[in-house]
Amino acid sequence: MSLASSSSFARRQLGLSLFGMLFWAVIVGGGALVLLKVYPSVQKYLTTRGAVDKVMRADPRPSTVPAIRSAFNRQRDIEYTNDMIKGEDLEIEAAGDGFRVGFAYDDEVELVSPVFLLIKYRYSVSSK
Repeated sequence: MSLASSSSFARRQLGLSLFGMLFWAVIVGGGALVLLKVYPSVQKYLTTRGAVDKVMRADPRPSTVPAIRSAFNRQRDIEYTNDMIKGEDLEIEAAGDGFRVGFAYDDEVELVSPVFLLIKYRYSVSSK
């Protein structure tokens, strides 16, 4: 055996061990599970937020609280989202010469029974 070949055995090998690979597989798999379970909830929030924005940017803009609620319910029907909050759930208050419209709700996402993730959504926009 030559001296060069014996020194190559003495060098430390680089790379990922089997346990390291399993560890990272569990971490990546758990992250993917959380993302796949949370995505529908986030999509529902973004759809609700977009509906509120469309109502408040409409021309002509609704000028009364019942008109805002009705316009939101029409937008909700267009989006065809039955899980979305209703117009009655909107928080509407007078702000200057317009209205401030917002909503807040909690959504529980079941990750693995009996483990749930609670997400608190909140949004508000004012008309000017």
